Amino acid sequence: MESDPDAVVTSSELMSSSSTASVISASPEQNMNTGTETSGFAVKALLIAGGCIGALLILILIPISFSALEYHQYGFVRQKSTGTVDTTKVYSGGKYFIGPDYEFKVFKANTQFITLENVTVFTSDKLEVSITIFIQYNLRRGELPLLHKQFGLYYEDVVKNSIIDAVKGSIPVYSTRQLILNRLQVQEIISKAIRDRLGGTCCRPGCAYNGSCDSGCVPYSSCADNQKGLYLDVKGTQIGKLVIPDDVENRFLRVLILQEESAREKFYQEAQVVRKETEKMVAQTKNDAQEIKQNATVLSEYIGTVSKANYSAAIDNARVIGLKKLFNNLNITDQKYKSSFDYLRTLKDLSNIFLTVDFQQRIAGSFGSSSK
Repeated sequence: MESDPDAVVTSSELMSSSSTASVISASPEQNMNTGTETSGFAVKALLIAGGCIGALLILILIPISFSALEYHQYGFVRQKSTGTVDTTKVYSGGKYFIGPDYEFKVFKANTQFITLENVTVFTSDKLEVSITIFIQYNLRRGELPLLHKQFGLYYEDVVKNSIIDAVKGSIPVYSTRQLILNRLQVQEIISKAIRDRLGGTCCRPGCAYNGSCDSGCVPYSSCADNQKGLYLDVKGTQIGKLVIPDDVENRFLRVLILQEESAREKFYQEAQVVRKETEKMVAQTKNDAQEIKQNATVLSEYIGTVSKANYSAAIDNARVIGLKKLFNNLNITDQKYKSSFDYLRTLKDLSNIFLTVDFQQRIAGSFGSSSK
């Protein structure tokens, strides 16, 4: 903004004159013009200041109006100035614009774990034992307003006490021996008691469609708030260490040792019986093998003897047929010639007989030409 050259009094001079109590006068026309310009400058200054303040407030208020929830959190909107909590809507993980005077009251959305060590209970045989229980559970998002109404953020101690009550109410029907020998059955009973105490007796929403409803549960549409337990879903229950009195433990150990020794002796006896039966089977197998071998030898000799007999019979039969045919073809009818021929043929087949021809008549002459 430019300054007026006709002005007689400047701002610095006014400040100086006020400090020295001296007043410099100007003409009425000049005072009127100066007042008009001063008021216009003040309005502009106020507008600029208001804009700057508004922009500054926007820069400050908008970021603080956003509040965030992690992926493992639920939340209700709570007003900081009054502490009022709005439970009409349950928020999950994300960033939300809820205003600068509001924040989230946070609940856990992920699985929560509880370990209860050395919970003392009494068995049906009036003995005190200690048991360790492991629990995993989740908050029900749809029933979180009911949980907040009853317990706020301080529900964990109530949950622990309810679990202890459920365990103490379900174990006394079992003896100490049953707790040791039937752990799976006991764990199932304890798990059901804890589910009924924390989750109530209402059917889970939608379980009728896939047939996964618990037997005897109340339909969710007609389930009252006092039948919903502590508004939790129990995901798992496990039994940990079981501590029993020392004298009972020693007695059980002695019984187990006796059982193992009895089983060992039984196994020894069964082993002896098995060995004897095995030796009997081996001897029987050897006898069977020897019998089979002897039967095979006898059968082989029999087959060889029969074969030789058949062979000789076939040879003799063939010889008879051959001699008969020979005699017929040579017209030999005299029996003595037949016998002589048969005799000579028999001698010929002998390996230690050598036959020669005895010529009674001298042959004269030469059978071939010779050169001298």
